Amino acid sequence: MTAAPLFSVAALFYLANGALGAAVAAKLVDTRGFRWLHHALYIATCTAGCVAIAAGWRGGNRRAALALLPGAVPLAVIPWAGTHTVRHPLVALAAAPFIVASLICSIRPAERK
Repeated sequence: MTAAPLFSVAALFYLANGALGAAVAAKLVDTRGFRWLHHALYIATCTAGCVAIAAGWRGGNRRAALALLPGAVPLAVIPWAGTHTVRHPLVALAAAPFIVASLICSIRPAERK
C-alpha cells in the first residue's frame, strides 16, 4: 500500500481548517455554536500529518515524509500563537509550503538514476 492517500488526507484537513478559519475571520461564518469544529480539524490535521510522515518513512516514500516534517513546527506552535492576532494565520500558513511539497512528492514517482 502506498502512503500517497495519507498525504492527501492531511492536505485536505489542513485546507478545510484553513478555509473555516478564513471564513470566520472574514465574518462569513459564525462558529459560536460549534467552535469545537476548528479545534477538531486542527487535531485531525496534526494526526493525519503524523500518520502520513510515519507511513511515508516506513513505506518507502521518505521524500514526501521529509518534505512534510518541517511543517510540523508551525502546526505545533499554533496553539501558542494567539487566536485574535495576525500571528495565528501567519503561523498556520507557514505550514502550507511543506504540505504542498509533501503532496507533490507523494504523487510523483521518485526519479532514480
